[in-house]
Amino acid sequence: MKALRFCAASLAVLALTVSAAAFAHETVAPSEKVTVLQDQMLKNVPGKKALMIEVDYKPGQSSIAHKHEGTAMAYVLSGAVTSQVKGEKERTYKTGEYWYEAAGSEHLVSKNASATQPAKLLVFMVLAPEEKVLIPLEN
Repeated sequence: MKALRFCAASLAVLALTVSAAAFAHETVAPSEKVTVLQDQMLKNVPGKKALMIEVDYKPGQSSIAHKHEGTAMAYVLSGAVTSQVKGEKERTYKTGEYWYEAAGSEHLVSKNASATQPAKLLVFMVLAPEEKVLIPLEN
């Protein structure tokens, strides 16, 4: 009887542990995948570099609110991306569409517009080598 109670208690603890781990996993969304394609100093613009990155969003995935120290231009390679820069309306861009963000712009929304399909962006930036590509915004 003791062995049966011990086994039942062990299974209950195991079930709670697995449930807690699954719940914790669901509440923390992994960040988008960012791949640096090119990072080159600009010979005709001393002190600046060009950076080309690819941003992959899984279905329903989003970026944290942020700003860039450099100038950014984004092009939707596939899917649809919803974006909002402070002072502008939220807008959804589809494959082949693009937008511009001035240096220092606060990017309040950047997310995959679809809950079922992935989305991919190509981003081109111009910034100084010491400038940060992305700075998280405080609430």
